[in-house]
Amino acid sequence: MKQPQLPHWLIDTVYIVAGILFCGFALKSFLVPNQFFDGGVTGISLLLHELYHFNIAYVIVICNIPFILMGAFQVNKSFAIKTFIAVIGLGLCLSFVPYPQITSDKLLVSIFGGAFMGIGVGLAIRGGCALDGIEVLALYTGRRISFTISEIILGINIIIFLIAAIELGLPTALYSILTYYTASRTINFVIEGLEEYTGVTIISSESTQVKEQLVMSLGRGITVFKGERGFLKESFDISQPVDIVFTIVTRLEVRRLRNLVHDIDPKAFIFTSTIKEAAGGVLKRKPRH
Repeated sequence: MKQPQLPHWLIDTVYIVAGILFCGFALKSFLVPNQFFDGGVTGISLLLHELYHFNIAYVIVICNIPFILMGAFQVNKSFAIKTFIAVIGLGLCLSFVPYPQITSDKLLVSIFGGAFMGIGVGLAIRGGCALDGIEVLALYTGRRISFTISEIILGINIIIFLIAAIELGLPTALYSILTYYTASRTINFVIEGLEEYTGVTIISSESTQVKEQLVMSLGRGITVFKGERGFLKESFDISQPVDIVFTIVTRLEVRRLRNLVHDIDPKAFIFTSTIKEAAGGVLKRKPRH
């Protein structure tokens, strides 16, 4: 019997609420009391809070509004509405939830403040919104200039940390860079999860045996592309048809797959690529208890 599944809107809501609570915890218990910063819109908000003593809850909401409006055109209206509600929720959380200050140790603040911020932002992204609108700006700008989204985000953050270094001292800026790095790595971890997948492409003259072993021994689903192999320098005009086999495995299974294929054909050409997200098909997942 099929187990009943929770509706998507409920799962998204749980992710967003949890993300708001984690972000509020990171800000009020770690970053704000110790004058630390993050990157993106959150970093701009924290910088304005420290320089001009504006209420951090109001500043975060106001700073995100232009990017929310931009998101309505660059992504879609549903994303913009979700993000607006989430940002308002974060502002309310910062205003009314009595988070305690956890520590004043700079290293602990930079690492755990960034980690909790990354968890919050990552959970919000999984819920279909953004608690930091800097990526919307990067998406908008990237369509008009030759820089990539990552380069644009990096450039904006460099400006934020330079201002922080000038106004509040180099040590604070350096610790804040560590905070941003920790947050960005944690965001990737939350979004992609523990079980990253690897796409494997195999070109072999023994493709029939390779296909059989992948399906029967590894229990993997495969996709077969029809191609040609050959085209060497000394025999460019000579080629023969070949089945190009593609499959997806977990990182822990890559070595076993390579060994299996090389036992069949030591000259097989194998290359891998990182898969950010995979769902459906024949994917082997870790059992959940």
